Amino acid sequence: MPLNSEPLRKLGFLTIGLFDAADPLLGHESTLEIIELGERLGFDSAWVRHRHLQYGISSPVAVLAAASQRTSRIELGTAVIPLGWENPLRLAEDLATVDILSGGRLNPGVSVGPPMHYDRIKDALYPGTADAEDFGYGRVRRLLDLVRGEPASDFSGTEGFEVFSDRVQPHSPGLGGRLWYGGASLRSAQWAGEHGMNFLTSSVVKAEESEDFAEIQLSHIRTFRAHHPDGDRARVSQGLVVIPTDGASPEQRAKYEEFARKRTPRTATPQGPARLLFAPDLVGTSAEIAERLYSHAAFREVDEVAFALPFTFDHEDYVQILTDIATRLGPALGRHP
Repeated sequence: MPLNSEPLRKLGFLTIGLFDAADPLLGHESTLEIIELGERLGFDSAWVRHRHLQYGISSPVAVLAAASQRTSRIELGTAVIPLGWENPLRLAEDLATVDILSGGRLNPGVSVGPPMHYDRIKDALYPGTADAEDFGYGRVRRLLDLVRGEPASDFSGTEGFEVFSDRVQPHSPGLGGRLWYGGASLRSAQWAGEHGMNFLTSSVVKAEESEDFAEIQLSHIRTFRAHHPDGDRARVSQGLVVIPTDGASPEQRAKYEEFARKRTPRTATPQGPARLLFAPDLVGTSAEIAERLYSHAAFREVDEVAFALPFTFDHEDYVQILTDIATRLGPALGRHP
């Protein structure tokens, strides 16, 4: 292990939870089984993605509520909930409820910005108010304040037989410290740090000051910590697509390599008007992946990861990949359950 890299302290994984429209139960059940497997393998956290009007998890809080009743130890996170689709007060109630049910294991990750394809869905999502909605950081601030127990109303007390609270109920005291911001820009990194959040950095960043992915991600991590009250102790989790092949069959290895090959061109240069830069997928033995991670400037700054599972693989592939990450790659990175 290189001297300038800390041993991995927390090992997590991220899944999108795809399903077939003709049988959505099968895909959701697969996601729950994968989370259960993650707990048995000793992972510290399991995270779910968020998709609207697609064939992936549209209600991660509901899925994690189910997962909370089928697990007892593993932390459960969202990476990430796009707040443009949410009412912060209602979301705060849902998050607090699931955190209570899970025994304080919820790690909600959020982001801001207009919903994807907003012009096509705005009348369904916000009829009558679509053009007045604010999708900036203020939406996160509202959620933070409500989860942390700030007043949501100027009234509390008894009215007839009803008892009212002036803040979101249930209130889960530790949840405010487990809110994460999923950021891909320097501005987001700074904002998250200034507001005392944790920071999720993934396989997509904005090429603002460089076209080197690791350098960009490193600058985000350092900017976040420079503006966070906890400084270098502020929590950062790195998410990259990692596919170990130690226990894979020849057919699986061929599938994984083809998957990465098709996605490689988008990692060469920034994509689109937003200049999004994608990290290469890491495919190989655990020893090979560990060597590449140790040479990654941003990885050397973190001690928590949530490795992303590829979108389109089969349940059996995820079992093999998670097993190799837990039993081979994790120890190679200095992490022991």
